[in-house]
Amino acid sequence: MTTGTNAPRRLSIFGSTGSIGQNTLDVIQQLGGRESYEISVVTGNENVELLAQQARSTGARLAVTASDSKYRSLKAELSGSGIAVAAGAQGLAEAADIEADWVMAAIVGTAGLVPTLAAARKGAAIALANKECLVSAGDLFVEAVLKGGGLLIPVDSEHSAIFQSLDENQRHAVERIILTASGGPFRTWSRAEMANVTAATARAHPNWSMGLKISIGSASMFNKALEMIEAKHLFSVRPDQIEVVVHPQSIVHSMVGYTDGSIIAQLGSPDMRTAIGYALEYPRRPKLNVERLDFAKLSRLDFEAPDEKRFPALRLARTALERGGLQGAIMNAAEEVAFHAFVDERIGFLQMADIVEAVMDRMAGTGGAHTMDDVFAADTEARRLAAELVALNEKAA
Repeated sequence: MTTGTNAPRRLSIFGSTGSIGQNTLDVIQQLGGRESYEISVVTGNENVELLAQQARSTGARLAVTASDSKYRSLKAELSGSGIAVAAGAQGLAEAADIEADWVMAAIVGTAGLVPTLAAARKGAAIALANKECLVSAGDLFVEAVLKGGGLLIPVDSEHSAIFQSLDENQRHAVERIILTASGGPFRTWSRAEMANVTAATARAHPNWSMGLKISIGSASMFNKALEMIEAKHLFSVRPDQIEVVVHPQSIVHSMVGYTDGSIIAQLGSPDMRTAIGYALEYPRRPKLNVERLDFAKLSRLDFEAPDEKRFPALRLARTALERGGLQGAIMNAAEEVAFHAFVDERIGFLQMADIVEAVMDRMAGTGGAHTMDDVFAADTEARRLAAELVALNEKAA
């Protein structure tokens, strides 16, 4: 890892074309662009035009599309630029092999697991926005970070808030981790009202501007459920120490409760660039062009307990935490299949949780996550079962 204070940090951005990736590039520009960061790699999926534009503007050494079928298009877009091009799983592996001090891990889904794990093993500082690394392979991933000698800095606003509020000298005194949730667009809706919602309605988050997957995950509270599992691995706490509270204004991003009754919280306007900038510049706080809180204009801050009957994803997360083993990987894989089926209008909004729960129950006896092969095997089987349940639902409809 580069240690000179004046040397640009070498940064690879896994998932540069998504919402986290694009905001990362915005933050980099705010922090001095190429004078502060040397971009080693940018990766994306289908949007090769944007990926090529990002590669050119940052002077990246390598651009990778996760889609094998888009290789020729990306190659043509970057013709004459001197920027290397790769594609598919092999391309992502090549991206992970390029030296970087910092890696922004923002690939959505299990596709981000292998390259991020490889970067961790090489000792890079991981700015982690990919949920699957910890939800599906938490123990293996944390072990890789420790053995590699790197850092693990969360980018999710809630986990970043916990990271900032957690006093390393007071770890013994941590009583509880309190994750806040906005409640999403359906916070006050009944289950009957949610039964017929569409993906377009579900993606309309009241506070944050996010991609489709994360927005719908917020509406169903599956995002928060996965964050509960992540928190266990990130902060080495017991499942019973992890709480969720609904906070509609999204001003208090999360809190740490200590044994003396104190609560330390991190507050800020709902802008993901704050957590991104903190992760990229850690341990130094950067100067960012984000909205400042005006406490005189804050009329109220509301908090309420989540309703696990209307939002069963939270209950499923506790089940996964209690069962341990590969239940996180199983839950995540089934949720991805259910999410795509909902977006494709093959199942209803409420059926996503039903399918995930059924798959988790069927695979409750699956063994532990001893190797990545165990994780991928559980992931594959969970996806197969979830797809089977989606198909059965269509026949019954």
